[in-house]
Amino acid sequence: MSKAFVSFLSHLECSRCGKLLDADRIWNLCPQCQKPLLARYDMEQAQKAFPREALTGRPMTLWRYTEMLPVRSPLHRLCLGEGYTPLVRASRLGEVVGLENLYLKDEGLNPTDSFKARGLGMAVSRAYELGVKDVSIPSAGNAAGAMSAYAALAGMRSFVFMPQDVPRPFISECRALGAEVTLVDGLITDCGKAAAEEVKKHGYFDISTLKEPYRLEGKKTMGYEVAEQMAWTLPDVIIYPTGGGTGLVGMWKAFDEMEQLGWIDHRRPRMVTVQSEGCAPMVKAFAAGEEFAEPWRDAVTIADGLRVPAAVGDFLILRALRESHGTAVAVPDDEMMEAANLIGRTQGIFACPEGGAVLAACRHLLADGWIQPREKVVLFNTGSAHKYSHLWK
Repeated sequence: MSKAFVSFLSHLECSRCGKLLDADRIWNLCPQCQKPLLARYDMEQAQKAFPREALTGRPMTLWRYTEMLPVRSPLHRLCLGEGYTPLVRASRLGEVVGLENLYLKDEGLNPTDSFKARGLGMAVSRAYELGVKDVSIPSAGNAAGAMSAYAALAGMRSFVFMPQDVPRPFISECRALGAEVTLVDGLITDCGKAAAEEVKKHGYFDISTLKEPYRLEGKKTMGYEVAEQMAWTLPDVIIYPTGGGTGLVGMWKAFDEMEQLGWIDHRRPRMVTVQSEGCAPMVKAFAAGEEFAEPWRDAVTIADGLRVPAAVGDFLILRALRESHGTAVAVPDDEMMEAANLIGRTQGIFACPEGGAVLAACRHLLADGWIQPREKVVLFNTGSAHKYSHLWK
């Protein structure tokens, strides 16, 4: 990626206490309250210089939105072709479930086979620009593969901490991409603790979910793309599988930015978080009206991306759900698999279990009358099922 579109990045802002920070220094969490930092842009200048029409003829990757992304130098915009994934009109699937305007955003066609390429591509690019040499991540699978790929492209060293029971393809991918992999006996939260110890000891840069400001910026491009692919009219409902929740929070941020740019109006989709019944901290907190989610004990699910007992950005996820008049749904693993197979049989997409989860949730919401048959609904399949092939025996 080389063309010199200008980033309008201006500063960082704490999502909790509002503290403002210099965007051109290396940060993880807010030094004042230890909550996630958000990238902010000079919206007055962007509004003048970045009309929707400027997108015409640009490369079909997430870097088409460079003015609203944080990497300043074209030399540091690492690109493997991430973003601008298909938004499929799922007509056959819609007929089966009873929805007239059903769409599937297929993130499995990203590099490293998942939506994680967006966030990690952006985070590693910005770290590269700021002079970072070594990056570290705790991951249940896809995020580690994505970080390893972009670190390899930048010539960085990468250090991965994964639960030892993750599917073997995730481990093999990271090693093939040059990462040093440490397998941890426990969950993603245990991996986070192990990674934090090594970060402190060796000075690696921590690219954990929402523990640095820029993964969110890569993930928010899903929101920009949905708007562009739907001719700048957002759907009625977006249903999204939620572990760490970066994508949901990012899309909600993107909608606000696009309204400020004058690209869309004030109308928003109702946002839906989907989790597994075996690990549903957001669903529980949402139902209880809580601002923060209690860590989930003994988390168990076949969907590795949903086996996240505690999320750093829990309050941001819950805030987006409530501001959008959305909801949170937990589904059992067997329904995930049944729904993933239904996506495959009707649309020809080999959906990951997390993708199956959103369809299962959609069917519940439709049966309950929360979704109406004529509403425009977008489901996110967040990855390919090829790394989960052991589940199809």
